Amino acid sequence: MRTYSNSAAEHQKFLNAQRKVRKIRGFYIHSAVYVLVNCTIIFGNLYENAANLFNFDTYATAFFWGIGLLAHGLSVFGADRIFSKAWEERKMQEYLKK
Repeated sequence: MRTYSNSAAEHQKFLNAQRKVRKIRGFYIHSAVYVLVNCTIIFGNLYENAANLFNFDTYATAFFWGIGLLAHGLSVFGADRIFSKAWEERKMQEYLKK
């Protein structure tokens, strides 16, 4: 693996970018497994008995795992948007004014 660092700051930027890309890749893998497993479960239940279409048990795994997937997505993508560096700076300035 090549590193593009001429200084400690650039090396730290590289490591942060590498960590972020790994988190994104992990989320994409998690999403793909979620879709594959839940499609298998749902279609398997519907194949056994078409009456399962309106049964919550058919979708329970997808529902609860979906909550976990949403939390994973927010941890990967949402944290930067909600608690960005600009937000930190605004909050610090707000408290310094008090």
